[in-house]
Amino acid sequence: MAGPRLVSRVVVVGLDGLEPSIVEPLLDAGELPHLDRLRQSGGYSRIQTTLPAQTPVAWSTFATGTNPGGHGIFDFVRRDPATCRPDFSLNRYEQKNAFVPPKAVNLRRGTPVWSLLSDAGIESAILRCPCTFPPDSFRGRMLSGMGVPDLRGGLGTGTFYTQREGVAAGETEQVVRLELRGRTARTFVIGPRHPKTREDIRSEIDLEVDAARGRLAIRSDGEPRLLEVQPGTWSGWLRLKFKVGLLQSVRGMVRFHLVRLEPHVELYASPINFDPDSPLFPISEPASYAQELARDIGTYYTTGMVEDHGALANGRISEEAYLDQCQQALAERERMLFHELDRFRAGLIFCLFDTPDRVQHMFWRFREPGHPANREGFRPDLTRAIEDHYRACDAVVGRALKRVDDDTLLVVLSDHGFNSFQRGVHLNTWLHDQGLLALRPGVGPGAEAGDFLNAVDWDRTKAYAVGIGSVYLNLHGREARGIVAPGEAQALAGAIAAGLTGLADPDRGAVAIRGASRREDVYSGACMDLAPDLIVRFAPGYRASWATALGGIPAGHFEDNDRRWAGDHIIDPALVPGVLFMNRPFSPSARLLDMAPTILAALGLEPGPAMEGATLL
Repeated sequence: MAGPRLVSRVVVVGLDGLEPSIVEPLLDAGELPHLDRLRQSGGYSRIQTTLPAQTPVAWSTFATGTNPGGHGIFDFVRRDPATCRPDFSLNRYEQKNAFVPPKAVNLRRGTPVWSLLSDAGIESAILRCPCTFPPDSFRGRMLSGMGVPDLRGGLGTGTFYTQREGVAAGETEQVVRLELRGRTARTFVIGPRHPKTREDIRSEIDLEVDAARGRLAIRSDGEPRLLEVQPGTWSGWLRLKFKVGLLQSVRGMVRFHLVRLEPHVELYASPINFDPDSPLFPISEPASYAQELARDIGTYYTTGMVEDHGALANGRISEEAYLDQCQQALAERERMLFHELDRFRAGLIFCLFDTPDRVQHMFWRFREPGHPANREGFRPDLTRAIEDHYRACDAVVGRALKRVDDDTLLVVLSDHGFNSFQRGVHLNTWLHDQGLLALRPGVGPGAEAGDFLNAVDWDRTKAYAVGIGSVYLNLHGREARGIVAPGEAQALAGAIAAGLTGLADPDRGAVAIRGASRREDVYSGACMDLAPDLIVRFAPGYRASWATALGGIPAGHFEDNDRRWAGDHIIDPALVPGVLFMNRPFSPSARLLDMAPTILAALGLEPGPAMEGATLL
């Protein structure tokens, strides 16, 4: 034991992505009164984030008290060294043979703080922490967060229904054309793929237009049988069964947003969520907790990425519809938190609110009239949308304060800050032009090079980029067709880092990359073999391009980011610290690495043997 317990209960409220340069003026102006109360009673400081400043990386460091080299999460996207193809880095699916159902495997390593508490006989309630799918086994309750897929196995595939012809599907969506006969149309909800045929499994629905009453009725064999929705609003949940075989079915849930009834019907359907009563894979610990929570607080989103940013990015729903959904998601998460606060008297409660991050990704463009994403139109009425959402988060903190006594340590923090994303850098194209990445004969950078590094000539390639700022060497003995001798690796990594440092964007007359860190200089731990060889630290306004993340090699080194996803945080982490509030005085030199030791110390325990931080109390 480190000493006597300082408190009986620690409550951690995560507000993903709160940016200090927005928080601090609002605090000084009295617009965040409840966070200011925490600042006055305990303290406030900026908190050092991780390299890179990505949500799954940062919250994994929060949970384990180790750098990414200790927990193994380095990026949203990793590469498989056997193929060098991009792959999801948070979890994977394993199936021994065709007769055994697949199982999900969590790729986060390290020992999280709730496991150490469990070993000491102390319970935790962990709500929606990233990289907890499938959930850990420990003393307490957990609802998995970022990493939980939709029913199709992706991060969020919505469906757009329209009477118009020739509507092409955007990214991460499907388009279904409606044919009305009179006032009705028979269509379907696209569910999971069949495990053997890989064909889409569908569940039929009937749509009935009631123009006089201004509503659309959705009839199905699901629950409820009749679901009504009005233009500009979100429906309740529709629970459906998707038949896999004669005696097998998979259950899922979907919400609809009615875009319009006239002059033609357009309807958006959310990604299919796991049904908490019967999820395809476990999403809670114990397994019954997801169902119990739905019974006690109502049906809720289960996907790891709740907010339908893809629908807004593709122009299927309006900014108002997106903000409405974000507010509903915020309220849903608040019900989860308060449900545990009202019954949990000792141990750790953690609850993550993702919506600040999602609002900033999609609405940062309205803070900058000249942002490339505003070419389709600037909305002056939304320039304060982010500040408005911060105030909504502050109100949640205020209501939480009413449920916190003097024997509780209340912590409110963000994992990183935020910044603009105006220009993307094509890292693979830069590597190509330095003679470090080769394409097959006759193929040059551009559309013909495609994605997933498909056109790369590995026998002549020394380095490549996958993910949002990760560069790998094509190392002999590690990559399947590696050509870089281990003895040359350090010098090559150093040369690439030197070449990227200070990389200038001639069209903007600005520096796009502040530097690149070699993995051995910033990481340590049991998962070092999984780390990228270089991590690029971008300047404000820049980020790895969308194409780079999935192994694309477009023409040129830079492109304007004209997507609605116009704000980001994956830049030099020194530029995007998070924020930290506590109701107890604490050391202002705070790092995410220090949070797990701080929680343990508050509950009378020493840090775990692999933890690198120290208590802030």
